[in-house]
Amino acid sequence: MAVYYLNQQSAFPDPTTAGPEGLLALGGDLSCERLLQAYSAGIFPWFNEGEPPLWWCPDPRCVLFPEELKISRSLNKILRSGRFQITTDRAFAQVIENCAATRRDEGGTWITDEMRRAYIRLHEQGYAHSVEAWLGADLVGGLYGVCLGSCFFGESMFFRVPNASKVAFATLVRRLAEANFLLLDCQLPSSYLAAFGARLVSRSSFLEQLVAAGVRPGSPMSGNLPEIPANASNAGTAEVPPLRERFLGDRN
Repeated sequence: MAVYYLNQQSAFPDPTTAGPEGLLALGGDLSCERLLQAYSAGIFPWFNEGEPPLWWCPDPRCVLFPEELKISRSLNKILRSGRFQITTDRAFAQVIENCAATRRDEGGTWITDEMRRAYIRLHEQGYAHSVEAWLGADLVGGLYGVCLGSCFFGESMFFRVPNASKVAFATLVRRLAEANFLLLDCQLPSSYLAAFGARLVSRSSFLEQLVAAGVRPGSPMSGNLPEIPANASNAGTAEVPPLRERFLGDRN
């Protein structure tokens, strides 16, 4: 299996040339242009402190189709209670720092200072977004990712209070379904994500879904995340509306 070396000028190779584990290339940088080029081709960065950027496109790929969202009875009860206030893009820098800190506490993190700065720049350009869970004035959970076309690429999440990130995630997926988003990319499988209805699809199917979602390398794409209205988390158990045409490891 060939692994390509990128300089700052070179483009990504065909993502289908990566092996099953998904390592495609190393090198390059974390500029906004490079990150957008990567996500639009179904590629994401994942590497440790002191390593060059490593770029991945695994086969199979873990995805969640918003209309397939599953919510347990216990979580639905919490959603109905309205205990947490859910917002979007109110505290992006705080969310990504909390995600990094959580993983440092667990013995290591891929959210290095370089990665954190890169995604904050991407947020400032309107492509990276956060979803926050609050108890009063306290940020107690959340997640962040990248939005292109009608696809949300999930990156990482954290919680300081049990169920906070679950409520943020479920509220986001409901809102994506309402806005006719086609896909939420979960990257790698976990029991946490499977409980919400995430499943594995082949890399070729995933790349086809990206095209259907309007995500194509070199094409202009919206980076807008649908806003989550106030009190969205206690919206009840109404069925997620059907679509028109058709980070995240184990976390609480």
